[in-house]
Amino acid sequence: MHEGQTLSIGRLARASGLGVETLRYYERRGLLAPAGRTASGYRQYRPEAVRRLRFIRRAQALGFSLDEIRELLALAEVPDGDAGRVKAITQEKIADIERRIRDLARMKASLETLAERCPGHGPTAQCPILDALAGEDDA
Repeated sequence: MHEGQTLSIGRLARASGLGVETLRYYERRGLLAPAGRTASGYRQYRPEAVRRLRFIRRAQALGFSLDEIRELLALAEVPDGDAGRVKAITQEKIADIERRIRDLARMKASLETLAERCPGHGPTAQCPILDALAGEDDA
């Protein structure tokens, strides 16, 4: 691909492994901007968009929200920007993940207690799990 060459949304989707609708969604969310449009109105993207989309996918895989990713992208575009802010966003994400892990551990413990109380046979009308979910039993 030549330096000035652009990609259609379909070519960008194939190059990034994402769907066209995902790219349009990212565009609406301000994460991706077309370089322009053809005379017939088709979006055109710079080749660097592939790298930007890889950044987005990797950040999502690490649990960052699209709003957080937008901020990280903005920080990445300023080479002499504040790396401390990048670290702060990352530390906030770590704390969020730790909270979710604690919540999941509590949920797991509650489900284990319910599963232990259920004999696994008999009519569902006498199921302690369903009773607890209906609020008829304090679990």
